Amino acid sequence: MTSLQPLPIHLNGRLVSPAAHFLRRDHKPEEEGSELLQTIRATLQGSRGPKDCINTEISISYHTAAEEEELCWDADSVTLTAGGIIIKRWIFKTEGQPVQCACIGWFEQSSSVFSSSASKSGNYTEEEEVLDAFIPDPDQRPTFGPFSRQTRDSKSQSDPGIRSRAVFVFLRSIGKVYVLNGLEYTFHLPFIVRSAWALSPHGIMLQRLLDKSEVEEAKLSGDELLPTLFTMVNPFAEAAVVGLGYTIKDGLPIPLEDADSEKAPGSIPAQEEVLWVSSRSSEPTDHLFVTLDKGSQTITVWRYVFVHSHTHNYPLPTTHTAVRHGSRHRRSMSGPLSPRRTAIHHPNLSSFEIPAELPPLASLPGMPPALNTAIPMAAIVPGAVPDVPWANAPPKAKGSRASFGAIGRPDLPFSLDKPGCGSVVDPSPHIDPVENARMRPAYCVDKLYSAKVSQEDCELWRDITFGIFDRRWDGLHEWTRFALCLPASGVLTIIPLLKTKEKRVVTDAVVQIPAISAASLKILRPGIEDLLIVKPDRTLAILTYGLHELPLQVHTGGEAVGLKAAVESSVSIRWKDQEASRTTVNLLPAVPHVQQLLLLLAMVLPLAEFFSLHHTFLLKWSVRKFSQDEEAFEDLCSAIFDFLGLEPFDTSASSTSKSNDAWSILGNSSTTARLVSDVVLKRLKMPKQKPVEDPPIHHKPVHKYHSSILLGLHHLGQCFLLSTNRHKALMRLIPAICRLAYVVRPEWADYWKRLFPDTCGPWRSPQMTVPANLDERLQIWPADVFADLFARMNNSEWNKPALDSWQLILPKGSLPSFAFGRQDPLVRSHQINAIYDALADGNETTRKRAEMALRLLSRTGEGGYDLLSRLPIGLAMPLHEAIRTCQVSPAGEWHPSAYQFIGRHDLAENGLHRALDFIRHALFDAHANVLQLPTFSRKSMSEHHEEARKAMIGELAAVTGMELGMEDYIATRFSQDKRLEEVGRILCSSSVPVIKTLERPELSEVDQAKEYQHYAMRVAERTLALPPGRALHTFGCVEVVTKEAYAIPKIEFSIRIQPQNQLVLPEAGKIPIECTSWGDFHNGVAAGLRISPSATGVQSSWIKFNKPSELTPEHAGFLYALGLAGHLREMLTWHTFAYLTPKHDLTSIAILLGLSAANVGTSNRHVTKLIAVHTPALLPTPGVDLNVPLITQAAGLSGLGLLYMGTRNRRMAEVCLSQISRRDLVQPDLSNEYRESYTYSTALAFGMIMLGKGSDVPADLVILSRLRVLIHGDGQALNPTTKNSRPAFDVNLTSPAASIALGLMYLRTNRQDIADVLTIPDTIVTLDRIQPSFLMIRTLARALIMWDAIAPSEDWFTSQIPEAIKKAVDGGKSKLPVPESFDLAYWNIIAGCCFALALKFAGSARQEASYLVMSYYDTFSRMAYTNTPAFEHKIKRAAVRDGLNLISIALSIIVAGSGDIQVLRRLRYAFGLYHPPVRYGTHVTIHMSIGLLFLGSGRYTLGTSDAAIAAMVAAFFPRFNQVSSDNKSYLQALRHLWVLAVEPRCLVARDVDTKEVVFLPVKIKLKDGDETGTAQLVMPTLVPDIDKIQSLRVDTPRYWPFYIDIANLPHHKEALLRNQTLFVKRRTAFLSYMEDPKGSRSLFVRSGSSAGDAAVLDFPQLKNAETHPATDLYHFISSYSNDPFFLAFADHFCRSSSSSSSTDAEKLFFAYCYATLHDSILQDKPRTIQTHLTLYRTRQMSLSSDKDIVFAHQDLKFAHEFYSKIYERRFSGRAENNPRPSLLRSSTLRSALHALEEQLEGWHVQPAFMGLLRRYARGSDVPSKGEKQEQEEEEKVLGRALGWYLQRNSIPTASVLGVLCRLAENSKRRCLEQGKPPHGTTEEGGVLEEGIREVVRKAGEQLTTSVGSGWSLRCVREVMDGWESGRVAMEGVA
Repeated sequence: MTSLQPLPIHLNGRLVSPAAHFLRRDHKPEEEGSELLQTIRATLQGSRGPKDCINTEISISYHTAAEEEELCWDADSVTLTAGGIIIKRWIFKTEGQPVQCACIGWFEQSSSVFSSSASKSGNYTEEEEVLDAFIPDPDQRPTFGPFSRQTRDSKSQSDPGIRSRAVFVFLRSIGKVYVLNGLEYTFHLPFIVRSAWALSPHGIMLQRLLDKSEVEEAKLSGDELLPTLFTMVNPFAEAAVVGLGYTIKDGLPIPLEDADSEKAPGSIPAQEEVLWVSSRSSEPTDHLFVTLDKGSQTITVWRYVFVHSHTHNYPLPTTHTAVRHGSRHRRSMSGPLSPRRTAIHHPNLSSFEIPAELPPLASLPGMPPALNTAIPMAAIVPGAVPDVPWANAPPKAKGSRASFGAIGRPDLPFSLDKPGCGSVVDPSPHIDPVENARMRPAYCVDKLYSAKVSQEDCELWRDITFGIFDRRWDGLHEWTRFALCLPASGVLTIIPLLKTKEKRVVTDAVVQIPAISAASLKILRPGIEDLLIVKPDRTLAILTYGLHELPLQVHTGGEAVGLKAAVESSVSIRWKDQEASRTTVNLLPAVPHVQQLLLLLAMVLPLAEFFSLHHTFLLKWSVRKFSQDEEAFEDLCSAIFDFLGLEPFDTSASSTSKSNDAWSILGNSSTTARLVSDVVLKRLKMPKQKPVEDPPIHHKPVHKYHSSILLGLHHLGQCFLLSTNRHKALMRLIPAICRLAYVVRPEWADYWKRLFPDTCGPWRSPQMTVPANLDERLQIWPADVFADLFARMNNSEWNKPALDSWQLILPKGSLPSFAFGRQDPLVRSHQINAIYDALADGNETTRKRAEMALRLLSRTGEGGYDLLSRLPIGLAMPLHEAIRTCQVSPAGEWHPSAYQFIGRHDLAENGLHRALDFIRHALFDAHANVLQLPTFSRKSMSEHHEEARKAMIGELAAVTGMELGMEDYIATRFSQDKRLEEVGRILCSSSVPVIKTLERPELSEVDQAKEYQHYAMRVAERTLALPPGRALHTFGCVEVVTKEAYAIPKIEFSIRIQPQNQLVLPEAGKIPIECTSWGDFHNGVAAGLRISPSATGVQSSWIKFNKPSELTPEHAGFLYALGLAGHLREMLTWHTFAYLTPKHDLTSIAILLGLSAANVGTSNRHVTKLIAVHTPALLPTPGVDLNVPLITQAAGLSGLGLLYMGTRNRRMAEVCLSQISRRDLVQPDLSNEYRESYTYSTALAFGMIMLGKGSDVPADLVILSRLRVLIHGDGQALNPTTKNSRPAFDVNLTSPAASIALGLMYLRTNRQDIADVLTIPDTIVTLDRIQPSFLMIRTLARALIMWDAIAPSEDWFTSQIPEAIKKAVDGGKSKLPVPESFDLAYWNIIAGCCFALALKFAGSARQEASYLVMSYYDTFSRMAYTNTPAFEHKIKRAAVRDGLNLISIALSIIVAGSGDIQVLRRLRYAFGLYHPPVRYGTHVTIHMSIGLLFLGSGRYTLGTSDAAIAAMVAAFFPRFNQVSSDNKSYLQALRHLWVLAVEPRCLVARDVDTKEVVFLPVKIKLKDGDETGTAQLVMPTLVPDIDKIQSLRVDTPRYWPFYIDIANLPHHKEALLRNQTLFVKRRTAFLSYMEDPKGSRSLFVRSGSSAGDAAVLDFPQLKNAETHPATDLYHFISSYSNDPFFLAFADHFCRSSSSSSSTDAEKLFFAYCYATLHDSILQDKPRTIQTHLTLYRTRQMSLSSDKDIVFAHQDLKFAHEFYSKIYERRFSGRAENNPRPSLLRSSTLRSALHALEEQLEGWHVQPAFMGLLRRYARGSDVPSKGEKQEQEEEEKVLGRALGWYLQRNSIPTASVLGVLCRLAENSKRRCLEQGKPPHGTTEEGGVLEEGIREVVRKAGEQLTTSVGSGWSLRCVREVMDGWESGRVAMEGVA
């Protein structure tokens, strides 16, 4: 191999490590001391050197603009710098431990570290439930509604990790992780870390220090040394051993051992010391590290692979190793990590979620005998960390090796020492759930190469260098070369690594060359590293393109001895006798088109030839000192000419004469070229430019790669044509193309000169080409991208030319070099061709073709914006039309970026993509108004003043509990009246109510005070009943919880008497403490339920922060509310104990019920255990006295029912069933005063557990028998052989409870035999045996069983009443006496029927049901408000009032959340009654009815799932308390279980641009059973049950349409369940329905007089803008669009044309802009504004000033032909009967094209032009330079006109014309030689001439390509006239 000329370079050195230089300033020399002292220091220092030793690590910078970042550390500090600037410094002097090592890399963090919500797991939530938990049958009806099921599914999804950049610092016994996002973690180290390295994709590799004593002990015992290599992958992971014994295939580790092998794979030997680890590359084949065994003098290269979390079940070696008994209690290799940041407390350790699909504990990678790599050690402690299923695994069976004493029993009580932030959890009680568990790796390795090294190299191991370089595709395989350089031996070993099809890496033949140091850098190729080496003679060289060596000549005068710390293009060089310096070696041109040309040359030349050409270019470029400017392109062209053996030639079309005066420099600058058409510059005499030279004639033989390079350059030029920003580069490329084309195919030069006449020399004669050099493999006329794409769209069967056709003309045996791998030099051409292929597919519909094109377009740079914005308008318009098609009719499964690209931001916000976290809760998003227009009016100065005044006097912090914070929603939801404000006034318990009384002057002052006290007491009773209703009304209105203390409003008991205006307070002691306690409890619940279930910021620390010093009823209610909303899942164990330990009854009730509600239906064992210690019934000895009040036991059993709801858990159901007839509750006494409440609670709990699961299995039949006994007290059914035996229970207590339990158990079963158990007595005797209120419950229970029979009709009500009762009541209507028993039974049955009807139609607002219940409400009201002194009437009135209470609840249940005004009027009247007969229970029902009517301020309603029905039965159970302290009849806390039945079914529409709530019609398709229907609603509105909705369609002229297919696309349904906000996009020509309800103000109506503005686009002309109806254009436009683009365009380009300072041209431009803007807004097509401006600019072009006018005409012609010939047929949708108008009118393009061609026609009639045309037609030279500058300019203009004429008319090239000329002459001569003219012709031969012209035209069209019409007969005639004139001239000369 001949030696190459060294490449001279200049290396500018800089400081190697600025951070190290900074640290050395403070270092003092260390005193040596005695030998003993030095030994002690060495032991304490561990792996680091002396105290003043400074270490550095340089890596790529990812967060700053600098190229690299440096991590530098000494014994006391670690410094991170970027670009020489200190970013961060950490000091560790206070730790008292020296820094051993540090590194910077990537760590995986859980996203739950950054956010916490109710859906995140807490200490009482399990991702994997217990084994005996109920698994629902998919064929059965689901227990919970769709919203609850969706919440459960979202919780079960794994928490995606976040890859974060972090700095790792290792001290002697602790390690620290400083994530660059601000988080910090600390963990303990059981060993001293020798060194650490970053791994890819994330994690670090640790090597512990191998102590000498450990080595000696291993030698004596014969045991192997423990592993020294470990990895860590996230902040909560244990250090896992690096796995050995695998081969890597498909990115996964495959075990090498057979199944019968007894040899464990083990780990990397401890003697191996890691020398180097690769981590920068994302390519898995580059994940290598190198180790050295100094003992055996062996160096080994390994490949490592990360085992992802979803591949934890990868195949493992099947060998087994015995677990040493002594290692069970051995401490793990690392300790738990604990955050140190202030905002991240210790409880957040529990927020790290483990994916539910992970295998058991010991089967995870890196699992030590009792620990997991994915969780901290604290998670192994039972209950210490939630959601870790392995932490609570059942104990092993006896005899298991993993079970050891009580440690294996997770159910034992435990305690934590010093709980809180940063506490250390005792790691001893570990669970070892898997036998023979061993440590399994998170990273596995495979040995690639191993070799022996010399002793000298082992001693100089720090100087051994490594590098990965030349990773690329060579046309056949993927190759990577790994370099290993041994300095002592002076040998560079290069190991080729081949990636096979199975994704395995194998080594090829190893190559060794002499070198002493090496480093991989990006020097010559983008994205591919080369190898910089130091040769033994101390010179530098580059190994590139395989093993091609490029020597360097460094002008520094020093000799290099070593390289280190290579990053990107920078490296540190150690010089002989000099200090080391850091320098950059970058020989890659920064000019994009130079890089692209190099890429292309690498594809058309073999490797050796390309390396030679590249070397020549670098030598030429080095003369300019590698200046990064356009001159590099000239050097590359010169290198190409030298390579092909062409004469030197200046290709610069803009090069000027050498002149140093300033005027010439300015005149020849690019600025002058851009402004040449300016009016001022036209008057100036510009300096004369150097004319473009005519290339010399090439007579030498043509190089064998000449044609392939020409073809490649031509395709590159075509690629540049596709990007308007590359046209300047194209101007430089065209001369080079023409230079090569003149040699082998001059027609190609003619093609480029026609498009850009000024870029080449004169029109060259074909006779100047050497015929022997012509290459017949090249077609005569080159490929034209415009013609090809047009033909492809016009004809789908068009055979497109291959872009890589140069490979077809390469010499035989030659292969492209692929020097740049798979990098595509023609990426833009390939993208455009693929898109147009999709548009031209003739087998698909218009929409499908547009969708495929859009999908391809979105994959380009910047999601398609970059490509589309830089395309010429002709090529861009088909893509714009495809986008318009997708915009009008988008698909439902696109990515949000695709929706944004087509302008459908509404669909992007709606988040219908399956892979997206569908949509954030944007209905009341706190960030909805960020950077958006305000959704409510701004506050006035007086309002600000009032707020400031309140803040000064302390009133601002006062809360009323009625703050909704939803102004825009409220203004839209109930915009017609102030009903919402009235409800807020009614339910507010913190304001002073006003009581109007009659003035009674006859009363004394004492009597009047007593009367006022009576008023105050009655109103106080009503006030205590307000919070339950307020809880319903304000539910879920707080979306974000702040870190401040949560305020609970106080209850105001005072009243204001009017007209006296006297404030009256109840006397002290009048209101019992018990009453106020439960009132405060409900008040706390109401305040807590304001926090939405989806609210963020509710964490255990926040709950603990709000805990008062002494437990209060308010806080108890607040805790209960958090549990109902699901937030108590966040509470940690020790926080729970702090609440339960004081034995505060209300708090205990709140915790038990709250935790159960938060984990409803999950069978959570933690909560079960908590309930068990408060419920004796769950203990093995139920009779044990736990000192727990009966009311707390009742709450515990109720919580048990919630916890096991719908699970059919037999054990829990048996417990609850047995408690219904608890024996110690038979006789009432002081100890069991809550026995009725307890019985109802246990019955409801039983019903919830068996909810809807009743069947005919024997176990259920036994339960049925027992319930029958409890209902009827029939002892014969239980034991028919025993006579006169009675069950030991009170049937009056158990009958109603067992009835409702039976109804819930057989809910929706429609079993008549079960319903018959609950018969209604029909005789007076039987009715007198039971309480009348029992009939209400029996009726309800029967209806629950016979669910499908419930109908909103009088017939169904009548069918529920026994015939005897019905006859008696009907007789009463005829004034006949009705027996009292029948009368009371009738009223109770009707009330029960109303409640059952309401449960079935809950939240439906169905008119038949609501009107029927409302009629009964009116009937009951008339009866309840009558006043008769008879005792019988009082009894009846009491029953009717109880029924009315239930009916009022039922009425509100049906219309829940609707705010029905008719219902509100009735309830508002009832609210005003507070006289003595109206007691506390009535007030509660009225207030709850009002709250239900406006549930969640109209945003929520009630569901009808099984769980919702059970919750409503419990919450609205017809057993109303008489006073606020009464819990004897029914547990008041259960009144809030309605939360479990709530569903957010309010569909809200928001404008995607303004984020305002808008009115919007929506069509909803429903399916109920086999019936389907369509409902037309107006959003915001409540919608039916989501399970019944099939689809949602928005189809209105004012908004862009979209369709949500809930039935067929599951992710659409999930999106709707996650969020009920539909973002819509308003069309710009319309106003919203709120602004324009009737549509009379649309732009079509307001712009009636300006309908002719569209004509201005076709024929620009001045108009009088003052005649327009909207003179104030800016406000006119802003009314219809808030798009800032429209507003800015109107402000800058649509000014009034009446201004006297504007010229006519400016006025015309403003008029055109106005017409453009008006047309764009009218059709909602903002993309066309830029197109119209381009068309206007094209209209103004002239031949004298615009050099690219020919290309502009070609582009415009393409667009015109597309719209006139293709659009209507293939893009309009007319073929699918769905036509739409085009974005541009064909007339607009035709007029613009006509305006341009008029200029050409003006030049066409000039004699000078015709002379040039005749010369061209004859094949003569066409001159391009005159004697004077004026003549030269005129010749340039004529040249442009000629090129334009030739291109416009598709005239063949001069060489083809010469052939056609001879063909025509010969044809004519042969015809005339026959003597007789053809038949039908005359002697003059006119027809013969016409025939010859037609033949010439047809032949010429076959030899050229064109867009649209081809060579016209007129042009043929003119060309043939030129032939004739030439022939005549030649005859004259002859």
